[in-house]
Amino acid sequence: MSEPQLSERAVYRARPTVRIESQEYPKVSELIVGLEMVEREGGMSALELRVSNLASDTEGGADFAFEDEQILKLGAKIQIYCGDEDAPQEIFQGKITGLEADFPAESSPELVVLAEDVFQRARMARRTKIHEDVTISGLANDLANQLGLTPTVTGFSDNIGTHVQLNESDLAFLRRLLALYDGDMQVVGTELHISPRADVQRGQLSLELHSQLRRARILADMAQQVTEVTVSGWDAAQGQRVTGTSRGANSGPGSGRTGSQCLSDTLGDRSEHIGHFAVTTSEEAQALADATFDLRARRFVCVDGTAEGNPGLRVGTHVELKGMGNRFNNTYYVVHARHRFDLTRGYETDFAAESAFWGQA
Repeated sequence: MSEPQLSERAVYRARPTVRIESQEYPKVSELIVGLEMVEREGGMSALELRVSNLASDTEGGADFAFEDEQILKLGAKIQIYCGDEDAPQEIFQGKITGLEADFPAESSPELVVLAEDVFQRARMARRTKIHEDVTISGLANDLANQLGLTPTVTGFSDNIGTHVQLNESDLAFLRRLLALYDGDMQVVGTELHISPRADVQRGQLSLELHSQLRRARILADMAQQVTEVTVSGWDAAQGQRVTGTSRGANSGPGSGRTGSQCLSDTLGDRSEHIGHFAVTTSEEAQALADATFDLRARRFVCVDGTAEGNPGLRVGTHVELKGMGNRFNNTYYVVHARHRFDLTRGYETDFAAESAFWGQA
């Protein structure tokens, strides 16, 4: 896959577009000083928008730009679009939850707008509840309905028994169950996407070092790798022990040598036993063993990089990295993204990605 062009123009113009309550205000766009949007696995995107809070008036003077609470105000819906100015893409949608006034000693005052996506509502209230004969898809549909989102759920329709939500928010409870079954959750526009990690691919990109990939630091580390994961528990209803064993079920994108192969060839086999989770069925034990092994395996090769600002570089994107030698050229899964804009460096995207594979020298 070749590196796609970010713009048809000779110069990539990527000043962010801001919409408040679905309306674009030129005053906001013209006074932007900086922007940072962060997203990670498990959902919950956060935004920090910094604007100059000083503007000239019709009488030739100057005054605060946003003190009338007509545009930037607590609770207002805010959307951020980035990328080519001719075809910007939405990277954030949420509500303003904080406003900070900054008065630097040697520059004009600024207003910092803080916002979170719709998951902000799901994390606020904690509850204690016993969920009997629960399915993850059912919980996902309930959460989506609470938040006014359209559920898009792949799989997770099997009954997983009884689970206790103990002083947890609905968001934390669902995240915990998804971690046990190697699931992914993200808000995409007005949809709640939940699916097995193996099915997630929110886009595919190619980045080349010293082109759109401005810098990268990559680590292949065997310290947390294992060759086998075992899980055991007790089925009280049947009066018998239950077990699960995994050597990997979902390695994610990429190709080459796995961490377990490198570990076995160099330091020898290493097994990890999970005994601190209460599992009551063989299916639950196997799911936990697979999720635990795969989580470690996918973190064998981790990259921290900065690319030219790209609104398509999001959590769940499969990104092919080139120009770093045969061992590190590979396809990685993005697990963290930070979209930044300022008046000095323009639009850039920091990202963290991982792969279970290491190429040959």
